[in-house]
Amino acid sequence: MIKPIELVIFDCDGVLVDSEVIAARVQLRLGAELGWPLTLPDVVEHFIGRSEAANHAVVAERLGTVTADRWRERFVELHAEAVEAELEPVAGIPEALAELTLPTCVASSGSHDKMRHTLGRTGLYDHFAGRIFSATEVGRGKPAPDLFLHAARSMGVDPAACVVVEDSLPGVRAARAAGMRALGYAGGLTQAERLAGPDTVVFDDMRKLPELIRSSASTRGGWCRTR
Repeated sequence: MIKPIELVIFDCDGVLVDSEVIAARVQLRLGAELGWPLTLPDVVEHFIGRSEAANHAVVAERLGTVTADRWRERFVELHAEAVEAELEPVAGIPEALAELTLPTCVASSGSHDKMRHTLGRTGLYDHFAGRIFSATEVGRGKPAPDLFLHAARSMGVDPAACVVVEDSLPGVRAARAAGMRALGYAGGLTQAERLAGPDTVVFDDMRKLPELIRSSASTRGGWCRTR
């Protein structure tokens, strides 16, 4: 028996706040400064959608722990400056949130401090206050299912009754591993074909989100398509 959707779990960066472009630009700058020349596809592959700890480990493996520590410090500094100057909500997300009637929460690879800053800067923090979960609370970040399972458990909802809104390959893989349906947002840095897969609808306009959830709320049929 397919369970109706009871909870919508949102990623934060690139789904609620348009921060992935900022983060990618910072990673490209740090790569040039600290000895790892990166392309944008490299950044998407190695950094986007992963936890701060996972990003640190990637840099440490390539450049050593000392450089990885410096990279992390500089990223926090430069990212915060850019967020303060430039950050906006993802286009269409305030309207989509206003239309949704199902319970919602946030489950992000970012820290609570980072989300408090980015969601607060864009006026979205109060919408989710008390229902925000971070990869720092679990043993393994995305693509492991731990964070989404933690969010569902904390919200008192069966994983099979959850749908996850994600914009990264690690994120949609984590949703599938958790036994949840996924809505893969391809309006940002990650190409639609990378998000496509089982139990997943790929879309590129946040204004479509409420209708996608309503039309698919009681079935898994067709959850492998692009909209």
